[in-house]
Order: sequence, then C-alpha cells, then structure tokens
Amino acid sequence: MKKYIAISFLLLVFFSNAQTVQSPSKQITLDFKLIENGKPTYSATYKNKPVIATSRLGIKLKEGGDLMDGFSIDSVGQWTINETWKPVLGEQTNIKNNYNELTIALSQKATGRKINITFKAFDEGVAFRYEFPKQKNLNYFIISDEKSEFNLTGNHKTFWLPGDFDSQEYAYTESKLSEVSTDNIDKNNGINLKSIAGKYVIQSPLMMKSADGLYINIFEAAVINYPVMHLDLVPNEFKLTSHLVPNAIGYKAYLQTPCVSPWRTIMVSNDARDIVGSKIILNLNEPSKIEDASWIKPMKYVGVWWEMHVGKSTWDFAGSQNAQNAADGKLIPTGKHGATTENTKHYIDFAAKNGFDGVLVEGWNVGWEDWFGNWKENVFDFTTPYPDFDLKAVNDYAKSKGIKMIMHHETSGSVANYERHLDRAMDLMKKYGYPAVKSGYVGRIIPRGEFHDGQTMVNHFNYVAQRMAENKLMVNSHESSRPTGYSRTYPNYIAAEAARGNEFNAWSNGNPPMHETILPFTRLLGGPMDYTPGIFEIKMSFYDKTKTAQVHTTLAKQLALYVTMYSPLQMAADLPENYEKYADAFQFIKEVAVDWQDSKYLEAEPGDYLTVARKDKNSEKWFLGAITDENPRNTEIKLDFLSPNKKYKAIIYQDGKAAHWEKNPINYEIKTLTVTSKSKLKLVLAGGGGAAVSLEPVN
Repeated sequence: MKKYIAISFLLLVFFSNAQTVQSPSKQITLDFKLIENGKPTYSATYKNKPVIATSRLGIKLKEGGDLMDGFSIDSVGQWTINETWKPVLGEQTNIKNNYNELTIALSQKATGRKINITFKAFDEGVAFRYEFPKQKNLNYFIISDEKSEFNLTGNHKTFWLPGDFDSQEYAYTESKLSEVSTDNIDKNNGINLKSIAGKYVIQSPLMMKSADGLYINIFEAAVINYPVMHLDLVPNEFKLTSHLVPNAIGYKAYLQTPCVSPWRTIMVSNDARDIVGSKIILNLNEPSKIEDASWIKPMKYVGVWWEMHVGKSTWDFAGSQNAQNAADGKLIPTGKHGATTENTKHYIDFAAKNGFDGVLVEGWNVGWEDWFGNWKENVFDFTTPYPDFDLKAVNDYAKSKGIKMIMHHETSGSVANYERHLDRAMDLMKKYGYPAVKSGYVGRIIPRGEFHDGQTMVNHFNYVAQRMAENKLMVNSHESSRPTGYSRTYPNYIAAEAARGNEFNAWSNGNPPMHETILPFTRLLGGPMDYTPGIFEIKMSFYDKTKTAQVHTTLAKQLALYVTMYSPLQMAADLPENYEKYADAFQFIKEVAVDWQDSKYLEAEPGDYLTVARKDKNSEKWFLGAITDENPRNTEIKLDFLSPNKKYKAIIYQDGKAAHWEKNPINYEIKTLTVTSKSKLKLVLAGGGGAAVSLEPVN
C-alpha cells in the first residue's frame, strides 16, 4: 500500500535547494542539493559514515543544450511505501518492499526543460533515476552521455570486470580501487581483451569493501529501452562516472517523453549478508505483466551439452572442414554429432529415471558447420533439424516418459535474422510441446556495430521475453546483457547466463576458486543465473590425457552451488555415466529443490565464502550450501532456522579429509545425523571446496 505523507511546505513558493530522505531504519541518509549555477548533486551516508561524497547528476544531449546545470526546484514530493509481493518463482514466497521516496521536480531556466530526479531509500541502500515528463521542448531526444557520479570516500577493495560492451565472461580481479586497470587483468583468464572500452572502464555491478568494514555495491535496475551502464574510474580520486554503451554511430539512447532512465543503485551495509540477500533490484522493477502465470514452472534438466565441451561429440553434423559442402546442402556426417535421435533418447531415459523435468539438446538444427566467427547473417532458421535428429520421434518419446524438451536457439549474434524467424520458431516449440528455450548470442552483433550491452540489444532481449510470454513460453538467455530485475515484470524470463559460466572450466584456464563466492554479490543480484553446476569428473584429462583444463572446485562444492547460486532453472550438467559412477553424491542433485519458500544467508564474505539455507516451496525440507575460495575453512552453522520441536535427518555431502580442488577434487564423504533447531553443524571445507546438506523432518 502506498502511504502518502502530508508535506506542508509544498504550499511555499520557495523550495530549499537542499533536500533529505532517510531509509526506514534511519541508518542511511541521502542528501540532494543544487550547488552553484543550479547543478544537481547528491551524497549518502550509512550510520553517519560517508559512503558517497558530493556527486554530480545530469544528462548530456546530442543537441539543444545539456541537462547538467541551470536548474531550479519546482516542487518536492515525499512518500513512504511498505508492502509485500509474491514472486512467481523465487528465493522466498514473499518479498518486502519498504522505502522512503523523494522526488525533486526541476526546470531549466534557460530552456524551460523539465526533469525529475527520484530517490528511494531502502534499509540496505539507495536508488535514483531521471524522469522526463512530457513537454513540448523536450519531446524526441538523443542522449549522448549520462553523467551520474559515484564519488567514493576511500581506496576500497574491489571485485571488478573490464568494461567490455560485448561480454561479461571474465574472471573477477580483486584489487584496490587505485590498482584497477586492464593492465592488471590475468590475461589467461581474460577474453576478447581488444574489445574492452578503456583502461579504466569497468562493469557494474561493482562490489567493494571499505577499510572500515562497509560493503558497498553499485549497480542498476530496470534497464528498459536504455543501454547498460558501465563505469569510468579515476583511480587515484576514487571517482566513478556512468559510462553508457554506445550504438553503431556513437550515441547512447534514443528516447521520447514521457520516459525514465534505469535506476542507479548503491547498496551499503556493515554486514555482507544484507548485500547478497537484497531484493532492491527486483523491487525497483514493475510488477508482473503476466496475469495468468500458472504455466511458468521451475525446471531441473539434463542435456546434450557438456559432452560437446569436453570433446566427446560436436554441435555440427558435417564438421567445419566440410563447411562449403554444408552450405551447398551436402551434409557429410563426421560420426561425432551429439544431437542424434538415439543419443537424445538416452538422456530422456536418464532424466525420467532420476526425476528430472526436462532435456536440453544443442546442435539439433542445421547451420553449425559455419556459425562461429564469420559474422554471417542467415546461419540458422531455428526450424530445420539435422538428418539424424527426428523432431517428432524425440517429442513422442519424451512425452511417453513424462519429460519436457528444452529448445535451443543459437543466434550467432544475428539478431535481425532471429527476429525474422521468431514466430516460426515459437510455432515449432508449441507444436512439439517445448515449454522453454535457451537462446544464445555468441559473436559480434548483427546489425554490425551494435553491442550486446547497447540500447538496441537491451530492447531485443526484453522483446524476446515479451513475445515468448505472449506464447506462454519461458526463456533462458546466454551471452545476453546482464539482468537487472526484469524477471519480476516478465517472470517467464526464467534465467540467464550473462557471466563467466561453468563451461569455461572445460577448455580454458577456468574460473578461479573464488569465482562462485563473488557472483552472488554481483551478477545474481539482477536475477537467476544458469551457471550449469554439477560437474563430477573434474579434470578434463579424464577425456583426453593431453588436456590440462579442469573445474576449479571439489565435487562437494559443485553440489553446494545448487543452493548458493539461485536459479529456478538448474542443470545437472555432467554426463549421465558420470552421475551413475558417483550415484551416492548424485542423490543430492536429484533431491535439491529449485523454488523456495524462504532463504537464509547465514555467512557471507565476497571473494572468500558463502553459506546459504533454503526451504523448499512445496515441502518442509531445507537445503544448505556452503562454499569457500582457494582457502580451506572450518565453520559451525546454527540450525535455528529449522522449526522448533522437530527432529530432522541431515544428510551431509562434504569434502573428504584429503580433498583439494586441484590435487584431489573427487574426495568426498557422506554422513547422516539427527538434528534440531538447537543443533550446530560443524562443516570442514577443503580449499576450493564446499558442503551440501539436505534437512528433512522425521517427526
């Protein structure tokens, strides 16, 4: 419910150039002020500690004068919101949305143009955005830059990614702000380093920790019809400024009033659990536009996917050496194609036997012989299968086993081609009963010159979610711009990748052990991530003795990721035969839920460790996941979140005494205990390790 606060000073002719809004707890204070020549600024404190020093606000326009200064205040509005809402799928059944809001209506004396700046103060942070009312002298306009500043107050420890407009698929660098530079990227873990925007351009969300123990996160929410925000850094001044991703000719956004910018968010707390558990990003998005969401279901799936990454099979049917023959319609099989009817039936059998919901098949459709790196526009049509993949036979077999098939649409970056074929592709999905699609955007974007993070592509990703919703289909996007809470508005946008996922461990230098302890503080704040956990054969030398790549975790940590990395769409990514080999550990993946009543962040330190407990939405079972970085860790967890006066059977899947992510990753043990809400659980995590626990009531 919206609760309006009476504001007597609205009757005054003169408005003070300084305005203040506090969080409901009064621990966070945001001050707005017009300084010399009508320049809008803001600052923020947490428990009276400065977090953001005085920082400029404003928008630069292509023509007609900038919205940077010359402002006076026309009116001031304040109100309070205290409500709860229910996500269709989520980490908890009810989400609290409580904040105090301040809206400053500004006008520019020289041009008469009007702009509002709205601030929202939550208990775990603040947010602001620009609002452009409908007006004659600011109708259709082009933004050439946004100049939102975030002037920090110290040389914070920072977890950052380089400002690559086409990819977030980097390992995080941990350094002081003063040391942020692309010169300091581990080149073995970086990709596409030639495409980064600049030496001191970094991506948001940006996670930081101050010397005096404040956790600070800068991000954005509700990015709609606007480019993604990166950040320009002046390292020695600790000054950040918004850096919008340009289009092919260098402009940032084309807008028409009335319209709004995305929210810029600053989360702050002296407890890291407040950041990782925050729902600010979701709360800043509009409520669901899907009236009947009964068809949106969580899914646990397996698929024809990892076997291609480890080299057992291929996406293509004819092989890249026969690309010209394939282009001429002469498909000569190599014998390694993974997406065959018979192989898919094998995965369907495995899924049905072990209680999974779906099977993903990549490489089912023609075009894979010549799809990557050639910047071709019409590679895929999303409807024509290879000769050895019988759509109807696969569908009929899956249906007989109670399994749903998950469609795969790799666009190879050719967005116009995908949009041309989208209706036909969705018709095919509906014909064969596919409830969800995994879309992919590998490579440079067509139309040429556009970026994955630009306004055009943001609109495309949102458009696909909307069109899929109209057809009652779910979407899981890979290589997209990172989510900013749009899954609240379109909950059929069930998951996304938009970060360096588990597959990098199969064929690159991999993801360092701290990687999964950072992602919940960054990428996952904006929405569920399809990280594809569950790899049991850790070292790729298992498949080829010449390979040195490996997953940078223990097997037990791979289990824990099902709890610490939230997604209502979770893949058991390894091969069926590997799960059969380690059937006792696989039991946790079979049992773990993917949709939740409640979530408790029990321990958290970005880059070091994370412990999370979640309650299944459909039962009284709890699941707990604990992970660590490269350092071993002993911890004792209070189980006071359990229902009192009940006993629980705790099955603990943990690192063995000799476990280590690199030296001995498949060393694990399983033990069973009886516990209550008064119990404490002692967990011993190996370097790069973890623990997963199922807790089921027994009385």
